[in-house]
Amino acid sequence: MKVLVTCPPMLRAIEQLRHYFEDKGLELVTPNVVQVLTEDELIELVPTVDAWIIGDDPATEKVFTAGKNGKLIAAVKWGVGVDNVDFKACEKLGIPIANTPRMFGNEVADMALAYFTGLARESYKVDREVRAGNWIKPAGMSVSGKTVALVGLGDIGLATAKRLKAFDVTINAYDPFTKLTAEEAGVDTILPFPDNLGVADFVVITCALTPSSYHLINEKSIQLMKDGVIIINVSRGGLIDETALIAALESGKVKSAGLDVFEVEPLPADSPLRQFEQCIFGTHNGSNTKEAVIRASLRAIEILFGYLNIK
Repeated sequence: MKVLVTCPPMLRAIEQLRHYFEDKGLELVTPNVVQVLTEDELIELVPTVDAWIIGDDPATEKVFTAGKNGKLIAAVKWGVGVDNVDFKACEKLGIPIANTPRMFGNEVADMALAYFTGLARESYKVDREVRAGNWIKPAGMSVSGKTVALVGLGDIGLATAKRLKAFDVTINAYDPFTKLTAEEAGVDTILPFPDNLGVADFVVITCALTPSSYHLINEKSIQLMKDGVIIINVSRGGLIDETALIAALESGKVKSAGLDVFEVEPLPADSPLRQFEQCIFGTHNGSNTKEAVIRASLRAIEILFGYLNIK
Protein backbone atom coordinates (compact mmCIF):
# COMPACT_ATOMS: atom_id res chain seq x y z
CA MET A 1 0.00 0.00 0.00
CA LYS A 2 1.11 3.54 -0.75
CA VAL A 3 0.62 6.59 1.50
CA LEU A 4 0.91 10.09 0.04
CA VAL A 5 2.03 12.92 2.34
CA THR A 6 1.59 16.51 1.08
CA CYS A 7 1.88 18.42 4.35
CA PRO A 8 5.16 20.44 4.29
CA PRO A 9 5.91 20.33 8.05
CA MET A 10 5.37 16.57 8.15
CA LEU A 11 7.46 16.14 5.01
CA ARG A 12 10.35 18.01 6.61
CA ALA A 13 10.22 15.59 9.56
CA ILE A 14 9.59 12.50 7.44
CA GLU A 15 12.88 10.75 8.26
CA GLN A 16 11.85 10.68 11.94
CA LEU A 17 8.49 9.20 10.94
CA ARG A 18 9.38 6.88 8.07
CA HIS A 19 9.82 3.79 10.27
CA TYR A 20 6.15 3.93 11.37
CA PHE A 21 5.18 3.25 7.76
CA GLU A 22 7.97 0.90 6.78
CA ASP A 23 7.37 -1.27 9.85
CA LYS A 24 3.85 -1.89 8.50
CA GLY A 25 5.01 -2.54 4.96
CA LEU A 26 3.71 0.78 3.64
CA GLU A 27 5.43 2.75 0.88
CA LEU A 28 5.65 6.52 1.39
CA VAL A 29 5.11 8.94 -1.49
CA THR A 30 6.70 12.27 -0.58
CA PRO A 31 6.62 14.92 -3.32
CA ASN A 32 8.48 18.21 -3.03
CA VAL A 33 5.83 20.61 -1.64
CA VAL A 34 6.59 24.25 -0.79
CA GLN A 35 3.04 25.16 0.30
CA VAL A 36 0.50 23.11 -1.67
CA LEU A 37 0.16 20.98 -4.77
CA THR A 38 -2.25 22.19 -7.45
CA GLU A 39 -5.59 20.53 -8.09
CA ASP A 40 -4.30 19.17 -11.40
CA GLU A 41 -1.21 17.71 -9.75
CA LEU A 42 -3.38 16.04 -7.11
CA ILE A 43 -5.83 14.66 -9.68
CA GLU A 44 -2.87 12.92 -11.28
CA LEU A 45 -1.20 11.75 -8.06
CA VAL A 46 -3.98 10.84 -5.59
CA PRO A 47 -5.49 7.95 -7.64
CA THR A 48 -2.11 6.16 -7.49
CA VAL A 49 -2.07 5.88 -3.67
CA ASP A 50 -4.13 4.06 -1.07
CA ALA A 51 -4.12 6.80 1.55
CA TRP A 52 -3.37 10.50 1.77
CA ILE A 53 -2.22 12.78 4.61
CA ILE A 54 -3.35 16.22 3.43
CA GLY A 55 -1.76 19.58 4.12
CA ASP A 56 -3.35 22.83 2.90
CA ASP A 57 -3.80 21.43 -0.60
CA PRO A 58 -7.03 21.95 -2.59
CA ALA A 59 -8.64 18.67 -1.53
CA THR A 60 -11.68 19.19 -3.74
CA GLU A 61 -14.47 16.91 -4.93
CA LYS A 62 -12.64 16.55 -8.25
CA VAL A 63 -9.52 15.33 -6.46
CA PHE A 64 -11.40 12.88 -4.24
CA THR A 65 -13.45 11.59 -7.19
CA ALA A 66 -10.27 10.91 -9.10
CA GLY A 67 -8.87 9.19 -6.02
CA LYS A 68 -11.97 7.06 -5.56
CA ASN A 69 -11.79 6.02 -9.20
CA GLY A 70 -8.23 4.93 -8.50
CA LYS A 71 -6.84 3.31 -5.36
CA LEU A 72 -7.68 5.85 -2.62
CA ILE A 73 -9.20 4.26 0.50
CA ALA A 74 -8.88 6.91 3.22
CA ALA A 75 -7.44 10.34 4.06
CA VAL A 76 -6.49 12.47 7.05
CA LYS A 77 -6.22 16.24 7.13
CA TRP A 78 -3.03 17.08 9.05
CA GLY A 79 -3.81 19.88 11.51
CA VAL A 80 -6.98 21.62 12.58
CA GLY A 81 -7.97 23.78 9.58
CA VAL A 82 -10.41 22.09 7.21
CA ASP A 83 -11.46 24.95 4.91
CA ASN A 84 -9.46 23.42 2.03
CA VAL A 85 -11.03 19.95 2.31
CA ASP A 86 -14.39 18.91 0.85
CA PHE A 87 -15.61 16.64 3.63
CA LYS A 88 -19.06 16.36 2.05
CA ALA A 89 -17.50 14.94 -1.10
CA CYS A 90 -15.69 12.33 1.01
CA GLU A 91 -18.94 11.38 2.70
CA LYS A 92 -20.68 11.06 -0.65
CA LEU A 93 -17.85 8.98 -2.09
CA GLY A 94 -17.48 6.79 1.00
CA ILE A 95 -13.95 7.92 1.79
CA PRO A 96 -13.30 8.01 5.55
CA ILE A 97 -11.56 11.23 6.60
CA ALA A 98 -10.79 13.23 9.75
CA ASN A 99 -8.57 16.08 10.86
CA THR A 100 -6.29 16.34 13.92
CA PRO A 101 -7.82 19.06 16.14
CA ARG A 102 -6.41 20.52 19.36
CA MET A 103 -2.82 19.97 18.29
CA PHE A 104 -1.45 23.50 17.93
CA GLY A 105 -3.31 25.89 20.23
CA ASN A 106 -0.28 26.81 22.29
CA GLU A 107 2.11 27.06 19.35
CA VAL A 108 -0.10 29.34 17.25
CA ALA A 109 -0.91 31.44 20.32
CA ASP A 110 2.82 31.89 20.89
CA MET A 111 3.10 33.25 17.35
CA ALA A 112 0.18 35.63 17.92
CA LEU A 113 1.95 37.01 20.98
CA ALA A 114 5.20 37.40 19.03
CA TYR A 115 3.33 39.62 16.57
CA PHE A 116 1.56 41.40 19.43
CA THR A 117 4.76 42.49 21.17
CA GLY A 118 6.73 42.92 17.96
CA LEU A 119 4.21 45.34 16.49
CA ALA A 120 3.63 47.22 19.73
CA ARG A 121 7.36 47.92 20.16
CA GLU A 122 8.31 47.85 16.45
CA SER A 123 11.11 45.44 17.33
CA TYR A 124 11.11 43.77 13.90
CA LYS A 125 11.48 47.16 12.21
CA VAL A 126 14.36 48.03 14.53
CA ASP A 127 16.06 44.72 13.69
CA ARG A 128 15.80 45.38 9.95
CA GLU A 129 17.19 48.90 10.33
CA VAL A 130 20.13 47.82 12.50
CA ARG A 131 21.04 45.17 9.93
CA ALA A 132 20.93 47.91 7.27
CA GLY A 133 23.45 49.97 9.23
CA ASN A 134 20.99 52.34 10.90
CA TRP A 135 20.34 53.05 14.58
CA ILE A 136 16.68 53.97 15.04
CA LYS A 137 14.75 54.46 18.27
CA PRO A 138 11.01 54.40 17.53
CA ALA A 139 8.62 55.18 20.37
CA GLY A 140 6.55 52.05 20.77
CA MET A 141 3.23 51.41 22.45
CA SER A 142 2.80 50.33 26.08
CA VAL A 143 0.42 47.37 26.00
CA SER A 144 -0.64 47.40 29.65
CA GLY A 145 -4.14 48.82 29.92
CA LYS A 146 -4.93 48.39 26.24
CA THR A 147 -7.93 46.54 24.78
CA VAL A 148 -7.71 43.48 22.53
CA ALA A 149 -10.55 42.26 20.31
CA LEU A 150 -10.00 38.50 20.18
CA VAL A 151 -11.94 36.93 17.30
CA GLY A 152 -12.40 33.21 17.92
CA LEU A 153 -12.47 31.16 21.12
CA GLY A 154 -11.40 27.77 19.88
CA ASP A 155 -8.24 26.03 20.98
CA ILE A 156 -5.99 28.78 19.58
CA GLY A 157 -8.15 31.62 20.85
CA LEU A 158 -8.29 30.25 24.38
CA ALA A 159 -4.52 29.76 24.46
CA THR A 160 -4.05 33.30 23.14
CA ALA A 161 -6.38 34.73 25.80
CA LYS A 162 -4.41 32.95 28.52
CA ARG A 163 -1.20 34.54 27.32
CA LEU A 164 -2.67 38.00 26.74
CA LYS A 165 -3.91 38.18 30.32
CA ALA A 166 -0.30 38.31 31.51
CA PHE A 167 0.02 41.64 29.67
CA ASP A 168 -2.70 43.33 31.77
CA VAL A 169 -5.02 43.98 28.83
CA THR A 170 -8.79 43.96 28.53
CA ILE A 171 -10.00 41.18 26.22
CA ASN A 172 -13.28 41.56 24.33
CA ALA A 173 -13.89 38.21 22.64
CA TYR A 174 -16.10 37.27 19.69
CA ASP A 175 -17.33 33.77 18.94
CA PRO A 176 -20.96 32.97 18.05
CA PHE A 177 -20.40 29.26 18.62
CA THR A 178 -18.75 29.18 22.01
CA LYS A 179 -20.63 27.68 24.93
CA LEU A 180 -18.14 29.11 27.43
CA THR A 181 -18.78 32.01 29.74
CA ALA A 182 -16.33 34.92 29.69
CA GLU A 183 -14.89 33.69 32.98
CA GLU A 184 -14.41 30.16 31.65
CA ALA A 185 -12.74 31.50 28.51
CA GLY A 186 -10.43 33.77 30.47
CA VAL A 187 -11.67 36.96 28.79
CA ASP A 188 -13.43 40.06 30.06
CA THR A 189 -16.52 39.80 27.89
CA ILE A 190 -17.94 37.87 24.93
CA LEU A 191 -19.76 40.03 22.41
CA PRO A 192 -21.52 39.58 19.07
CA PHE A 193 -19.27 40.75 16.25
CA PRO A 194 -18.67 43.68 15.64
CA ASP A 195 -20.07 45.21 18.87
CA ASN A 196 -17.58 47.52 20.61
CA LEU A 197 -14.96 46.83 17.95
CA GLY A 198 -14.09 50.51 17.98
CA VAL A 199 -12.54 50.40 21.47
CA ALA A 200 -9.90 47.82 20.56
CA ASP A 201 -6.25 48.79 20.16
CA PHE A 202 -5.50 45.34 18.73
CA VAL A 203 -7.66 42.96 16.69
CA VAL A 204 -6.33 39.39 16.95
CA ILE A 205 -7.92 36.81 14.64
CA THR A 206 -7.86 33.17 15.71
CA CYS A 207 -11.17 31.85 14.33
CA ALA A 208 -11.79 29.22 11.67
CA LEU A 209 -12.44 30.16 8.05
CA THR A 210 -16.02 29.28 7.12
CA PRO A 211 -18.47 30.70 4.56
CA SER A 212 -19.84 33.00 7.29
CA SER A 213 -16.41 34.26 8.40
CA TYR A 214 -14.92 34.80 4.93
CA HIS A 215 -13.69 38.43 4.71
CA LEU A 216 -14.93 39.09 8.23
CA ILE A 217 -12.36 41.87 8.32
CA ASN A 218 -13.44 44.04 5.41
CA GLU A 219 -13.91 47.71 4.53
CA LYS A 220 -17.02 47.97 6.68
CA SER A 221 -15.62 46.30 9.80
CA ILE A 222 -12.30 48.17 9.48
CA GLN A 223 -14.17 51.48 9.44
CA LEU A 224 -15.67 50.53 12.81
CA MET A 225 -12.20 50.14 14.29
CA LYS A 226 -10.16 52.74 16.15
CA ASP A 227 -7.80 54.88 14.08
CA GLY A 228 -4.32 53.37 14.32
CA VAL A 229 -5.54 49.88 15.20
CA ILE A 230 -3.14 46.95 14.91
CA ILE A 231 -4.46 43.77 13.24
CA ILE A 232 -2.99 40.29 13.77
CA ASN A 233 -4.08 37.18 11.84
CA VAL A 234 -2.70 33.73 12.72
CA SER A 235 -5.64 31.74 11.38
CA ARG A 236 -6.54 31.81 7.66
CA GLY A 237 -5.84 34.44 5.01
CA GLY A 238 -9.42 34.46 3.71
CA LEU A 239 -10.65 36.01 6.96
CA ILE A 240 -9.27 39.37 5.80
CA ASP A 241 -10.18 41.22 2.61
CA GLU A 242 -6.62 42.16 1.68
CA THR A 243 -7.76 44.91 -0.69
CA ALA A 244 -9.54 46.61 2.20
CA LEU A 245 -6.56 46.07 4.50
CA ILE A 246 -4.15 47.58 1.97
CA ALA A 247 -6.34 50.67 1.65
CA ALA A 248 -6.52 50.99 5.44
CA LEU A 249 -2.74 50.68 5.79
CA GLU A 250 -2.26 53.32 3.11
CA SER A 251 -4.62 55.75 4.87
CA GLY A 252 -3.24 55.04 8.34
CA LYS A 253 -6.57 53.74 9.62
CA VAL A 254 -4.67 50.52 10.37
CA LYS A 255 -1.27 51.31 11.84
CA SER A 256 0.26 47.91 11.15
CA ALA A 257 -0.52 44.24 10.73
CA GLY A 258 1.03 40.93 11.71
CA LEU A 259 0.00 38.35 9.12
CA ASP A 260 1.09 34.73 9.30
CA VAL A 261 -1.44 33.87 6.57
CA PHE A 262 -2.59 35.38 3.28
CA GLU A 263 -5.37 35.01 0.74
CA VAL A 264 -2.83 33.63 -1.76
CA GLU A 265 0.12 31.65 -0.41
CA PRO A 266 3.00 32.07 -0.90
CA LEU A 267 2.44 35.84 -0.88
CA PRO A 268 2.77 36.98 -4.51
CA ALA A 269 5.91 38.96 -5.34
CA ASP A 270 3.77 41.83 -6.61
CA SER A 271 1.47 42.01 -3.59
CA PRO A 272 1.02 45.64 -2.45
CA LEU A 273 1.29 44.38 1.13
CA ARG A 274 5.04 44.08 0.67
CA GLN A 275 5.43 47.89 0.63
CA PHE A 276 4.42 48.32 4.28
CA GLU A 277 7.62 48.16 6.31
CA GLN A 278 5.71 48.57 9.58
CA CYS A 279 4.08 45.16 9.12
CA ILE A 280 5.34 41.70 10.07
CA PHE A 281 4.73 38.82 7.68
CA GLY A 282 4.97 35.09 8.20
CA THR A 283 4.78 32.00 6.00
CA HIS A 284 1.71 30.24 7.47
CA ASN A 285 4.11 28.78 9.99
CA GLY A 286 2.42 29.38 13.33
CA SER A 287 2.01 25.71 14.21
CA ASN A 288 5.48 24.67 13.07
CA THR A 289 7.58 23.61 16.02
CA LYS A 290 9.53 20.37 16.14
CA GLU A 291 7.40 19.09 19.02
CA ALA A 292 4.05 20.03 17.50
CA VAL A 293 4.87 18.57 14.09
CA ILE A 294 5.71 15.17 15.58
CA ARG A 295 2.64 15.31 17.83
CA ALA A 296 0.26 16.06 14.96
CA SER A 297 1.95 13.63 12.60
CA LEU A 298 1.68 10.75 15.04
CA ARG A 299 -2.01 11.54 15.54
CA ALA A 300 -2.56 11.61 11.77
CA ILE A 301 -0.76 8.29 11.41
CA GLU A 302 -2.84 6.78 14.21
CA ILE A 303 -6.10 7.84 12.55
CA LEU A 304 -4.99 6.71 9.11
CA PHE A 305 -3.86 3.29 10.32
CA GLY A 306 -7.25 2.89 11.96
CA TYR A 307 -8.98 3.53 8.63
CA LEU A 308 -6.66 1.06 6.92
CA ASN A 309 -7.16 -1.58 9.64
CA ILE A 310 -3.46 -1.64 10.36
CA LYS A 311 -2.60 -2.69 13.89
